[in-house]
Amino acid sequence: MAVSLSKGQGVSLKKNEFDLSSVTIGLGWDINEEKKGFFGSLMGKKSEDYDLDVAAFLCDENGKVKDLGNQTNGRPTLVNGDIVFFNSQKHKSGQIWLTGDNRTGEGDGDDEQIIAKLNTLGPEYAKIVFIVQIYKGQELQQNFGKVKNAYIRAVDAKNIEMARFNLSGGAEYANQCSLLFAELVREDSGWKLNAIGEPSPSDSFVSHLKDYV
Repeated sequence: MAVSLSKGQGVSLKKNEFDLSSVTIGLGWDINEEKKGFFGSLMGKKSEDYDLDVAAFLCDENGKVKDLGNQTNGRPTLVNGDIVFFNSQKHKSGQIWLTGDNRTGEGDGDDEQIIAKLNTLGPEYAKIVFIVQIYKGQELQQNFGKVKNAYIRAVDAKNIEMARFNLSGGAEYANQCSLLFAELVREDSGWKLNAIGEPSPSDSFVSHLKDYV
């Protein structure tokens, strides 16, 4: 049975207990539907879609991202570096990648997934940080206060759910458009999943990146 984490808690994912050769980090969410009222129902007003994107920072033993990707005009593009996101979906090592983008959060199961081959990921990477952002959240006035049933979970290569962190929106997440959701930290026995859940008003993972460079 998966360990259910609360904010600030962590759990070790040990190699001798789980198959970490291919770990799926799955994220899911739903959106609180606002009451439409008589005229809203009459006009068939559709609930707004939220496009949540996940990014992963691959950090060294000092918790820093070393490679910010290709450069254009002397500035890093973040592409082909140590950040996995919608414009650079597969890490250069081939050991971690995004499976695709669900733009609405509709349907059962994970809405976004990152696959990580933790057993073969190079030892130079000691931490993987997971950020979730609402695409154009500020422009569209969308925030995590309206997100419900949000979760991040870790599933091993044998499809065993090892750990899950559930997070529901609420007053503390109103006007917050991105989230430092969780992190994986390398241990001698495997990896540790830490539940963080720190929100930010920014709708871009780049605002979180400054803490890792």
